[in-house]
Amino acid sequence: MQNNMDRLILAALDEDIPTEDLSTNAIITGYVKGKAQLLCKQDGIIAGLSVFARAFTLQDDTIEVIFHCQEGDAVQSGELLAEVIGDIRIILTGERTALNYLQHMSGIATHTRKIVDLLEGSGITLLDTRKTTPNNRIFEKYAVKVGGGHNHRFSLSDGIMLKDNHIAAAGGIKQAVAAAREYASFVHKIEVEVENLEMVNEALEAKTDIIMLDNMTPAEMKEAVRLIDGRALVECSGNLTAENIAALRDTGVDYLSSGALTHSSAILDLSLKNLERI
Repeated sequence: MQNNMDRLILAALDEDIPTEDLSTNAIITGYVKGKAQLLCKQDGIIAGLSVFARAFTLQDDTIEVIFHCQEGDAVQSGELLAEVIGDIRIILTGERTALNYLQHMSGIATHTRKIVDLLEGSGITLLDTRKTTPNNRIFEKYAVKVGGGHNHRFSLSDGIMLKDNHIAAAGGIKQAVAAAREYASFVHKIEVEVENLEMVNEALEAKTDIIMLDNMTPAEMKEAVRLIDGRALVECSGNLTAENIAALRDTGVDYLSSGALTHSSAILDLSLKNLERI
């Protein structure tokens, strides 16, 4: 995992520094040791501390990052989170990439924790989706876990989920499930996405392992859970917000998946400030 993360962080640095940092090189021509402070400007959950550090140490392994918090901590506005010590040129050059990762990942963790807290006591497990930023999935899904959520499929290779277009391509739910069982190993569960109660019954007749209720109303979800009656695990998905989650708590579903955790979380406001020579 670390090798994959390093590869992506290096690509992000290359994107920001294709040849050189003109601003920094124009004012500092040689090594000068310095220190900068990572400050929190908004309450939230911190996630991505190791990624933040790697944006500096991959450029210069003598850079020291001293953290005053731990991964997953609830942090508060005004809190000193870390100090970055070493070559000022590296601190200036890596600042934006390091903050981009940390702010984005912390925003996801903060949003996730809020939803997890709202679901507490309901018995529902919160899941993410594959609605992630290209080439940032490893960071975004990690942030969901830091926030207390769980990961759904990491990639298309991880499990069988037969959605509307798969069902249409196969000619129906029965045909799609039968083909999946014929193709895949017995160790793989089969999940089918359904949009109405008629499709729920079709999925049950096909002996689907997991039934996803897509964009159903809470009343429809309750009826679907009654029909399923423990014969399959039940996931619901579609337009989850903090405002409508109360209506989903007592539907009886096992899992709730939300693409918004990764594609719509606002960043957590953080800043690298007070740079000084030492």
